[in-house]
Amino acid sequence: MSDRRKMFPAPRHILIAAVAGVIAGAVAVYVSTTLPGNKTPQPTVAADTSSASPADKLCAAKAEKAKAVGAAAVGHVAAMMPADPPQSLKTLAFNDPDGKPMTIADHAGRTLLVNLWATWCAPCRAEMPALDALEREMGGEEFEVVAINVDTGDDTKPKKFLEETGVSSLGHYRDNTLAVFNDLKKRGLALGLPVTLLIDGEGCLLANMNGPAEWASPDARKLIEAALAK
Repeated sequence: MSDRRKMFPAPRHILIAAVAGVIAGAVAVYVSTTLPGNKTPQPTVAADTSSASPADKLCAAKAEKAKAVGAAAVGHVAAMMPADPPQSLKTLAFNDPDGKPMTIADHAGRTLLVNLWATWCAPCRAEMPALDALEREMGGEEFEVVAINVDTGDDTKPKKFLEETGVSSLGHYRDNTLAVFNDLKKRGLALGLPVTLLIDGEGCLLANMNGPAEWASPDARKLIEAALAK
């Protein structure tokens, strides 16, 4: 009888082993799909442009440019993924530093690194000085870092934070309604904060990422240079 027990595990042991296998499998799937900078190629699906707007059709034609920008996203900015396909974000709306309504279209002709942040988002706060440094070094007629604060309420907390951290080169763009975040969420571009978008001078999304990055780095500068390349 003892020999039979050695050959055939008890049902309880079989059940425990099965549960452990399921848990291990779930953990393996989670890790493989959430590693920072994971660029596992996704199946390519032909986009249906039959009902697309003229702006989206214009942007969809920039797939090769988006791939080139994506290829330049390495190292500290490796999580930046090429838009597939590129889409128009010209109507993305928020307030300018004077509190007046504006859209991405108002920045026509200038490549933008749009970043959504909030004072209650620790990773957002941590990367703001780096975004400020990038704007200070590369900002100009051809490029701007557009950091949009999405705190609800008035400007008191975000302005105090910018002053305390010495952030001075970034414009104080705002949207206290979270409408800009919800718009990006509907498009499948925003999962949480921070969210960063690389948009060309015609309002076309070239690349995007969720999560923080080291924007005051040579890797970030090379990425912007790739976006600016003609």
